[in-house]
Amino acid sequence: MKPFELSAFPGQTLVEKVVSHLAKAVESGQLAPGAKLPSIRDFAGTNGISKSTVVEAYDRLVARGLVTARSKSGFYAAARRPVLEIAKSEASADRPVDEFWMLRNSLNLPADALRPGCGWLPSAYLDESQIRRVLGALKSDRAESLTEYGHPAGCRELRVQLQRHLAEREIEAGADRILLTDSGSQGLDLGIRLLVQPGDAVVVDDPCYFNFRASLKAHRVDVLGVPLTPAGPDMEAFEKIVARHRPRLYITNSVLQNPTGISFSPSVVHQILVLTEKYDFSVIEDDTFADFDEGKATRLASLDPLGRVIYVGSFSKTLSGAIRCGFVAAKPEWIEAMTDLKLATTYGNNELSARLIYRLLADGSYRKHMESIRQRLRRLREPVKARLEACGLAPWGLPGASPFLWMEAPEGNDTSAIAQAALREGILLAPGNVFSVSNTAGRFLRFNTAHTQDPRLFEFLRSAIRG
Repeated sequence: MKPFELSAFPGQTLVEKVVSHLAKAVESGQLAPGAKLPSIRDFAGTNGISKSTVVEAYDRLVARGLVTARSKSGFYAAARRPVLEIAKSEASADRPVDEFWMLRNSLNLPADALRPGCGWLPSAYLDESQIRRVLGALKSDRAESLTEYGHPAGCRELRVQLQRHLAEREIEAGADRILLTDSGSQGLDLGIRLLVQPGDAVVVDDPCYFNFRASLKAHRVDVLGVPLTPAGPDMEAFEKIVARHRPRLYITNSVLQNPTGISFSPSVVHQILVLTEKYDFSVIEDDTFADFDEGKATRLASLDPLGRVIYVGSFSKTLSGAIRCGFVAAKPEWIEAMTDLKLATTYGNNELSARLIYRLLADGSYRKHMESIRQRLRRLREPVKARLEACGLAPWGLPGASPFLWMEAPEGNDTSAIAQAALREGILLAPGNVFSVSNTAGRFLRFNTAHTQDPRLFEFLRSAIRG
């Protein structure tokens, strides 16, 4: 093989140049399938480069499937395979608008899309510099903490830190009553697996977080919706539902509820716990947005000493969706059972994420980070609400410190159809019925204030919403 031109691949490292040169030769047929590549020594000598550079380049080509390595024989061009037509993964406006429409399209958006309907903060709000700092510091941790599966319940240092974190919310949970999970969604899944069987009845708020609906659909249970008021569930309707259907479980966000942003009144929280005793059902309280809260909201888990309540938390919305770490707090026998379920389904722990979060909590960085986020959202809330009202939408309830606004369109508007039209324009909206068990929220939209800034969004809404 003739020497290759180093200038042919500008901007690449020497290893990358070798890989690109040989990849082009294989893919173009210049190196026929089964043709032997020059030995490492010969290629290095012909091109005046080090043998270590060639070794690394050959290894990368093997990893890409372009070259095969044969023991004691050398390296050979791999047989060319037909290109597979993989299903397109772009956002799709035309599939039925339901919880899975929302889940898929939230994650499939192109980089330049507008995301007022998504459930997380923009990257600019998240403290990437602190994450990078801690990742660098983790290099000094003992080797086994970065390479082994870890304790079944998860990193103990983080669980001890979470014990203090929860005490600030008036939730008493020792480290042995906390189980780390790979996400809040996994915590929810473990709680559902523990408490219900296919065909059981489960109550949710109507509207509720659409992932509750998706998770429950996967578990094949009978989902019942209780109407939501600005103070929390309609308690008269709630008691009628539980008295008639005898559910095994109620799943809710009692603080900064998703999608409405409201927090339940202390009276409603107390009444819910009374019903759990009277009708013998349990509660999963998902408090993913807890650290956005600026007040002293009353939680189910704070009034119930983790007797009938499984408390779920996560850092995905506050730190990074790529740092997969959540937790559950519950009574000891439930923690033991969920630990077994976790081992049966995932076995290990995301130890690296747990240690990263522990350091951010322990050194005070996380507290400062959250105060900055709360200040930014506080400044945005009223201006965003005013701009949405100018488009013909009306706010529902008092969302407090939530990043979400639950807005109602005038009669005659179908927000599912509006959301489909918006997606074709590169705008992700969150239509009300993806959150509603009874499909009675067809005039509502959930807006994430941190993503609701672009003039193109308001221009679209003014034209799409009929007054």
